[in-house]
Amino acid sequence: MNANTLSPPMVAATKLQGCTNLKLRQLTRRISQHYDAELAQAGLKTTQYSLLSHVLKLGPIRPGDLAQAMKMDASTLTRNLKPLVAAGWVQLAEGVDGRSRLIAITDAGREKRQDAQRHWKMAQTRLNRLLGMARMLALHALIDESLALLAEPIAAENNS
Repeated sequence: MNANTLSPPMVAATKLQGCTNLKLRQLTRRISQHYDAELAQAGLKTTQYSLLSHVLKLGPIRPGDLAQAMKMDASTLTRNLKPLVAAGWVQLAEGVDGRSRLIAITDAGREKRQDAQRHWKMAQTRLNRLLGMARMLALHALIDESLALLAEPIAAENNS
């Protein structure tokens, strides 16, 4: 069967087989392993590459705003930032007042992210080739649609 075609055909299932959460976690673990193996050559994990990319794009930024943009809780962000700060790739600076902080990428962080970006592109290209572009496009569309549908009940709960 051609890797560029979706299989099995998308039909309405009368009964799901297995746990959706388990299946998604298995898929995300496998894809993370794929990216981690490539990014390790640049000395980063996928979480670190993602953080550097977000700080480069959005920074200087308050930790709470960065956590919100990355859809993670503040304690996870703090834990993931520590090795980046220790390596000198990001810095925590004072914000507009003495109590607030801003996260900014350093020159060394820009260089590290640029090196890692080449590896990320290689991982992305390889994954696209392994799964096929039709499947990747369908997967992205399904993920985006599902995220939008799942955000609606959360927004409704927060407004009540």
